[in-house]
Amino acid sequence: MSGAKISTISHGSPAFLSGLLVGDEIVSINGVPPTDVIEYQTLVDGPEINLEIRRAETLSLIHVIKSEGEPLGITVDSAVFDRVRTCDNHCSFCFIYQLPKGMRRSLYVKDDDYRLSFLYGNYTTLTRFTEFDLERVVSENLSPLYVSIHVTDPQRRADLLRNPRGATSLRWLRALLDEGIDVHGQIVLCPGINDADVLEQTLADIFSVYGELRTLSVVPVGVSDFSTEDQMRPLTTDEAGATIATIERWQQVGFNVLGRALVHASDEIYLIADHEPPAASDEDLVDLIENGVGLTAAFATSFQQRSRMNSLGTGFFQSVDGAPAEGYRLPRIRPSQFHLPFLKDVAIVTGEYGAVTLRRMLDTAGFADVTLAVVKNRFFGGNIKVAGLMVTSDINDAIERVNDVATRFVLPDVCLSEGRFLDGLTPDDLIAPVEILPTSGFALREYLEKWRTESLKP
Repeated sequence: MSGAKISTISHGSPAFLSGLLVGDEIVSINGVPPTDVIEYQTLVDGPEINLEIRRAETLSLIHVIKSEGEPLGITVDSAVFDRVRTCDNHCSFCFIYQLPKGMRRSLYVKDDDYRLSFLYGNYTTLTRFTEFDLERVVSENLSPLYVSIHVTDPQRRADLLRNPRGATSLRWLRALLDEGIDVHGQIVLCPGINDADVLEQTLADIFSVYGELRTLSVVPVGVSDFSTEDQMRPLTTDEAGATIATIERWQQVGFNVLGRALVHASDEIYLIADHEPPAASDEDLVDLIENGVGLTAAFATSFQQRSRMNSLGTGFFQSVDGAPAEGYRLPRIRPSQFHLPFLKDVAIVTGEYGAVTLRRMLDTAGFADVTLAVVKNRFFGGNIKVAGLMVTSDINDAIERVNDVATRFVLPDVCLSEGRFLDGLTPDDLIAPVEILPTSGFALREYLEKWRTESLKP
């Protein structure tokens, strides 16, 4: 097991004053080798800490004195210090299998690790979950967790996951709920496989067996041009409409029986059906925005009311590149990517789904003169239309179609991780300078109002 490597140290912090250096590897804390940042945070909480450090292959002991609960003042380069628990399912809908060759190695890692579920909101199938894991989750209250259900029929679930343990692993979901752990569930909807009558039965089972779930998201399968699965295809407009009708009927059951909706369709399903995504009224939906549930309404509310919302994740690959500086999420942009001078015109770079909402929202708010540079995702192809999966070549195509040197292009940070797109390139590789904004309605409204003020100056 490798240790936790220090990536940053705050000046004047206990770590700095104790002589720790960037690049030091923490082997143990008070004699305990930490396995992940969850354990690390507990171990460094006390007023006195003995750190065993590896520096240039030499081990040494550093004693740190600080106040109880005071941060140590470092960040580490990974959320998991031992080996990430990889996924041994072979789901035909898995997006990892649909990636083109030649991308960053970290993007091809399939995890099924409950720790990353707790830290990042990654969904786990629980097929590698154990009694020891349950004991730790309960004793440390690692809540909420996020569980991929997909279908409740044991044989269908085993077939869908292509793993015989899929037939029995939902027993761990029942155990988690019995122990009072909050769990968000998910169904990736694959037309002809787990939709229609199968979805009806799955929802009936969930309401009768797993009714304590905080939420259940139903999201459409993403199918890229690189999928080799003949049975995988996107939802049609009619199928999406039928799915919405099913979910809304079960939502009413939820209100009648549980006092809450429980199940929610992602905004993408509404957009496929040519329906307006609904307003988000359930406080639990805050945890589901990165899964595309309530995202449209949250963004619009943030834009219209000038209220802050969290910058969003990509929906994929949130945790694969190490531990971020704050809250163990990677910073999306570099400071140098802010505050370019305003130009005469503005064009917002967005995906095809985002364009539907943005155009209506901008026109209503008096920004009809703002252009949308709509990105058609040729890199992944298929039905991939979200802004979080935009890459350099497709963004350049959208910029080129606008073809106006007097236009400042604005890019949402949701498609970046540490200043890089999924193809490994950076905004410096784009054919025009871009202003990068946090992916929130508040940030966009603030920017556009500043631009409007500047553009009206003589």
